Amino acid sequence: MWNFSFVFPTLLILTIILIYYYMLPHLDIRRNRVFIHITEAEAFVIVFDIISSLADNHYQSLPLSLTSIFNALFFAGFFFRSYLFFIFTVSVLGYSPKDNRILAFISRVPFYFSLVISMLSPIFGWIYYIDSDGYHSGPLYSLLYYVSLFYIAASFISFLYKKDVLENKRDRYTMILFNLVLLCGIVIRRLLPNLLLMDTFCLMAILVAYLGFENPEFFLDLKSTAFNDTALRRYLDEHGKDRSLTYFSLVVHTYNEMREIYGPVPMDNGLYLISLFLRHCFPKAYVFYFLRGRFVIIFREPISPEAIRDIIDKRFKEPWVLDGSELYLDANYSFYIPRDMVPSTDTILEALSISLSKADRTADNIPVEIRSEDINKAEAGLHIKECFESAIENDNVTVYLQPLVDIKTKRIIGAEALARIFDKDGNMIPPDLFIPMAESSGLINQLGEQVFEKTCRFISENDLMSIGIKWINVNLSPLQFIRVDLSDRFSDIAARYGVPPAQLHLEITEQAVEDDAFMQKQMSTLTDNGFQLVLDDYGTGYSNLLRLKKCPFVNIKIDRELVWDYSKNPDNILPTMVSAFKQMGFGITAEGIENEEMVVAMERIGCDYLQGYFYSKPISMDAFLETVKAL
Repeated sequence: MWNFSFVFPTLLILTIILIYYYMLPHLDIRRNRVFIHITEAEAFVIVFDIISSLADNHYQSLPLSLTSIFNALFFAGFFFRSYLFFIFTVSVLGYSPKDNRILAFISRVPFYFSLVISMLSPIFGWIYYIDSDGYHSGPLYSLLYYVSLFYIAASFISFLYKKDVLENKRDRYTMILFNLVLLCGIVIRRLLPNLLLMDTFCLMAILVAYLGFENPEFFLDLKSTAFNDTALRRYLDEHGKDRSLTYFSLVVHTYNEMREIYGPVPMDNGLYLISLFLRHCFPKAYVFYFLRGRFVIIFREPISPEAIRDIIDKRFKEPWVLDGSELYLDANYSFYIPRDMVPSTDTILEALSISLSKADRTADNIPVEIRSEDINKAEAGLHIKECFESAIENDNVTVYLQPLVDIKTKRIIGAEALARIFDKDGNMIPPDLFIPMAESSGLINQLGEQVFEKTCRFISENDLMSIGIKWINVNLSPLQFIRVDLSDRFSDIAARYGVPPAQLHLEITEQAVEDDAFMQKQMSTLTDNGFQLVLDDYGTGYSNLLRLKKCPFVNIKIDRELVWDYSKNPDNILPTMVSAFKQMGFGITAEGIENEEMVVAMERIGCDYLQGYFYSKPISMDAFLETVKAL
């Protein structure tokens, strides 16, 4: 009566998936738990699909009551599986029964109703009945299709409503495919009920979920084999509000330097050994690798940070040995015990990152405690990050100009373009807060390009030469400078606004000129396209006169710290330096000018241009035009 050709291989493949899944560590989060329940429910359904079908085929040799019970268990499992597939969908989308209890109740009603009908069918024959002629479909047999279609439809509606939660197109396509496979399975069962193909399609859906969402390796760091930072975020999204958690973190002291000393492979081996040790010492805790030599251990019970520190410190006093390599490492620590505050996932991660950076700078290994003020600081940092990313995304970076003054005429001859970001209330965010974020997030290129384009627009819309402004300086970060297409991009933008490249002076720092070969090539490309180059903040790096002699700079800007130091304690160092630069053909700009005495001092030693608060703070473009025209 029924064809078993597909169901037995399906059960074998499902068994392999279950075994492999349980072999790897997996997070205690809702979607993982639901996935396990799905695989277990599918195994249950397959087993009772086989048993009930065999019993139906041989009903004459078995008690009718036993055959009825087997069928009831199959149908109950069938409805439960449909419900779980829906729950998996909403779990991936970030729903929780706690979010809306009314919707949660509504979603459970079809399952509870069909479960009751299934268990009462041996008595009333609603879904099926068995008599002397064998198995027969009951009047409510189509409930299988209606309930399954209800949950598939509910899954698609949930997906359309919350699809933005999924991080990328691959996740979205995976979710669509997951539910389409289930829909195809229902249709095939309706058309070919005797082939027992529904289980095969359910297995296909499980494979789609496994490959797209549930492979445990997605949440493991390949170097350390601990849970990765994605797993940490997912865990905190679900459990971060739990005040019973305790966070203990460690960072390998001066990790970047150690990686340069020992090399990448030995350090990766060291991370693996550290992870192995932590997971062995704290088997009931979750160990996460937080990148850059940092680990986060989450305990579900109260701990003594000092006791945990002592355990780990004792191991760090010994070398980490693997494949003949010995690594001598040190560690610093931080911890967080939630009390009154229940911060968000982003806030916790930011606070952990800040505390570990602070701990790594300490001379001792006393654990740094994350306090309420640190949480507030982390939240403020996230606010700044949100404002910065919004400004970049919406092209809302504002350009301010700080005048450059000719030391002889005391007139404004140029300006430096500086990026400014404002929050939603119109308050300016200090550059020293958002510039590091731009560099660490990789958005520094977009920031620099917005400043450059808006500077070009300003020049094109105003006849600056007629009011004595010969050029505007635009800063280049080291990350911008190493872009191989930098000159072409800037040339295209300048041409679009009809701005001669000579009116744009590009400021680079000493950190950008460490690679001689690339530096010479990049500078030649920029100068060949008509741009002028300025060395910014001279005195903060390690450039020597021989290297500078090779560079086509039109101006060198002396860092304000050198200017201030000379103004307080005059000596021969800065005058000699300026004299050497002048003999090499460089113009000289002194930064940080704050009073008349500094003006006189810089004029005496031979500087050409001055910049600082004595003349003007960075001001808006409109205010800059008014200032220049007023002179």
